[in-house]
Amino acid sequence: MIERRKTRQVQLGDERVGIVKIGGDAPVSVQTMTSGYTYEINSCVAEINRMAAAGADIVRVAVPGKKDTAALKEIIPQVSVPLVADVHFHFGRALESVEAGIHKIRLNPGNINDRKQVEEVIAACKEKKLPIRIGVNEGSIIERKDKQKRLKELGGVFSDNKHGHFLAIMITKLEEYLDIFYENDFYDITISAKSPDPTLVIAAYTEISKRFDHPLHLGVTHAGPKETGTIRSVVPLGHLLAAGIGDTVRISYANDPVYEVEDALEMLYCLGLRERKGVDLIACPTCGRIEVDLFTLVQQVREIMADEIELPIKVAVMGCIVNGPGEAEGADVAVFAGKQRGIIYVQGEKVATVPEAEILTALLEECKKFEARVKAGEASLGEKVVDIVPPDPIGELGSGIEKIAAGQVATLTVEGK
Repeated sequence: MIERRKTRQVQLGDERVGIVKIGGDAPVSVQTMTSGYTYEINSCVAEINRMAAAGADIVRVAVPGKKDTAALKEIIPQVSVPLVADVHFHFGRALESVEAGIHKIRLNPGNINDRKQVEEVIAACKEKKLPIRIGVNEGSIIERKDKQKRLKELGGVFSDNKHGHFLAIMITKLEEYLDIFYENDFYDITISAKSPDPTLVIAAYTEISKRFDHPLHLGVTHAGPKETGTIRSVVPLGHLLAAGIGDTVRISYANDPVYEVEDALEMLYCLGLRERKGVDLIACPTCGRIEVDLFTLVQQVREIMADEIELPIKVAVMGCIVNGPGEAEGADVAVFAGKQRGIIYVQGEKVATVPEAEILTALLEECKKFEARVKAGEASLGEKVVDIVPPDPIGELGSGIEKIAAGQVATLTVEGK
């Protein structure tokens, strides 16, 4: 059990879209951001609702122009999750978003730093009881307009730490910004400190978590395409979450944001930080022993189970009988495949042997029957009934006999036989 860092708690949303709590004893929430233009109302609404259906707790939208904040008045009534307005450069967009009914504001100290402007946003959010996220991301926190000032900032804070200068800048800017909020008696704050460098992400959030008790929004900014961004995001975010740091997360891809939601949820499921919804699918990595099309089977199982099974049933799809029994020991439903057929087990008990073409149908049928038993209180998830008895490697699956005959493996000898 991961012991999470103690933080303040903020909340956003309303009775219609629901209340999402961040920090305190609330579960780690999942966020994502729309990829289209906010002012294109119909497509924006459709994208938000698709993200919500995938499991997003919170969705952020960009509001660079007045036409975007104007669109919020029509978008908000059509969605079912709290929305965050991503505000950069012009504080007026934040005020307009609050007026439109947004549920949270994101401010960037790197481009909205005029004290009077920040105080206006604070006052508007305070009146509506809306939280504000302060994002001290590496890409925008350093002074860029005044090169001399930037050089002075960088030159004055280098240390032996690989990321010492960035850490010092992030924390200093954060302290300066937070002072404005504290002086205005505003504490409904979340903090983010993103970077494209996973090691800097770990260092930044670790240091910030030592200094402030506000909930932390974890993320790796511009992580890249999904193929590489998954590793770049999950490594640092998983590291932090396992250490008890982080209250809400966004995985960022240059891809469909739904993948961000799916992967963030899977990360939280794996760490035991969220209760899994739907099937917990495990599968062997395949090798030269498999004699069925396991790649296709696993994908088919994943897709059909997502639509058909509600409970977090652990399903194991194994390509042979060597490691299958041991790896599937804790599975509720398992199949071991070999020689174009499969043997299906339910909580350790063998229930069927079917041809390869029927594995998917039979596996789904057994999962549905087992789910019905669980719902009826006749069975429990993760409760092994009997130990799995591995099938005979030269018996029912039939793969061993031919290999022995061909001299590909030695004849098995069993003590006493």
